[in-house]
Amino acid sequence: MLLDDKVAVIYGAGGGIGGAVARAFAREGAAVYLTGRRKASVEEIAEEIQESGEFAKAAEVDALDEKAVDKHLQSVIDKEGRIDISFNAVGMLFTKALGVALTDIDVDYFSEPIHHYTRSNFLTARLAARRMLPNKSGVIMSVTALPARYGTRMNGGYGPAQAAMEAFTRDLSCELAAQGIRVVGLRPHGISDSSMMRELYDIKAKPAGMTWEQFMGFLAAMTHTKRGTTLAEVGNVAAFLASDKASGLTGTTANMTMGTLDD
Repeated sequence: MLLDDKVAVIYGAGGGIGGAVARAFAREGAAVYLTGRRKASVEEIAEEIQESGEFAKAAEVDALDEKAVDKHLQSVIDKEGRIDISFNAVGMLFTKALGVALTDIDVDYFSEPIHHYTRSNFLTARLAARRMLPNKSGVIMSVTALPARYGTRMNGGYGPAQAAMEAFTRDLSCELAAQGIRVVGLRPHGISDSSMMRELYDIKAKPAGMTWEQFMGFLAAMTHTKRGTTLAEVGNVAAFLASDKASGLTGTTANMTMGTLDD
């Protein structure tokens, strides 16, 4: 198995991407520690994994709260002795900026996603890295989206937030790679089986008169495959990137936009 005997902490594990990654990691042999702001959602994923005979433990952790993240990581260290993989799948929707032209958005609403996404990823990555350095081994991972490198309309500061996260991946890798720690990201697009995609549709596309099918068709039309990425594909790629088979990859974001972006 790709991740046999690995210890992984997943933030935002109650969401579509976080849950898919947790399942894939566990299936490949990792002990997975699932966290989320609402424990009930991550417990559901943990129980599903446990029913398959794999190890999973759920905890309520706010990935924007430094003390909460630090305390949870230390509890994992106390039990396992190390952390091999830190995966941040925290996703947020900032509804007051969606569907509004940049010229009309209040500066605070524009800045919200930039602040929250960068803070969450910085805190979880920094605290994990500190615990990986003594072993000179580990993988720090995050998830971004198409607007990191593709201009979009009416998304407020979401695009700049995603671009900042990819820049952080490069910078953190530059500092840590020589010490045995890899930093990589994933950039999927148009995940139709993600609950957040449905929320985005309800907030942004539905009020504009688009049906769900039209919305997904619009996203799919950008791709080479004429479909979006699936949650299962995200989980499978994440498991590979987290494994020793991907040891040649660091400081980069895997382009899973199905050809929408040319890398």
